[in-house]
Amino acid sequence: MAWFRKEKKPRQPRRERLEIPPDVWEKCEACGHTDIREKFWRNLNVCPNCEYHRRIRASDYANLLIDDGTQEELEVELRSTDPLGFPEYPQRLKKALANAGDSDALFACGGMLDGLPINLGVMDFAFMGGSMGSVVGEKIARLGVRSLERKYPLIVVSASGGARMQEGTLSLMQMAKISAALAALEERHLPFISVLTDPTTGGVTASFAMLGDLIVAEPKALIGFAGPRVIEQTIRQKLPKDFQRSEFLLDHGMIDEIVDRRQMRPFLIKSLDFMMNPNISEKSQASNLKFQVSQAT
Repeated sequence: MAWFRKEKKPRQPRRERLEIPPDVWEKCEACGHTDIREKFWRNLNVCPNCEYHRRIRASDYANLLIDDGTQEELEVELRSTDPLGFPEYPQRLKKALANAGDSDALFACGGMLDGLPINLGVMDFAFMGGSMGSVVGEKIARLGVRSLERKYPLIVVSASGGARMQEGTLSLMQMAKISAALAALEERHLPFISVLTDPTTGGVTASFAMLGDLIVAEPKALIGFAGPRVIEQTIRQKLPKDFQRSEFLLDHGMIDEIVDRRQMRPFLIKSLDFMMNPNISEKSQASNLKFQVSQAT
């Protein structure tokens, strides 16, 4: 009676082996949390475990801020050269172009931010550590001129190790050139917002990064001129905890606000709405004047 019996047959081994591709996983540099890459990207590359803000490419940051379908890349023809004949500099430029794309260390674009036309520059740390060379300085200066001509606000997102040593004094001259362009914006009462990400150091911090009408930073971003280790060796003292981090700078009045990357776009929209709306500004000035008079009396 085999009709109610289950015949046992040897199980055939699976020939195909299911493997998860190695590039599916991402690891947080701060806490070591490992998760699928898609989850990191959905969270704007902020670690879901410790909230550490990982570095992202300049074009991705621009896409985060600019309205869909309104982005226009600017100054794409500018390319770094080797004016000083620095050893191996052409090879490093070639490698950086292959790895990071053609926008040098700064991605410049125009577009809309919630319907408001703006000019935007985003530094790319993947291109030679976001170092500020002649191209970076020229792009930001041209963005400043474009903002003057069109009366647009200017936003620059910084992520840099400082001036590019391979261009020597030419890279240091960019500090003065950009500062002059920003001074012209200030004279015309056009807003310049500086967004600081990890890291923002060297000549970038010593110039345009700290000249914003509004200076905001991502959480726990390293911001300073020289590195903490160099400072400790120079002054021969132990530095305070979290020295040169966003939270330390906010406590000491160096920046205006710390903004989570996931809230950066709505924060900038609200800030520019206040800065570009004359009615709001007049009301704010009137209330400040009223407060000062009441304090005086």
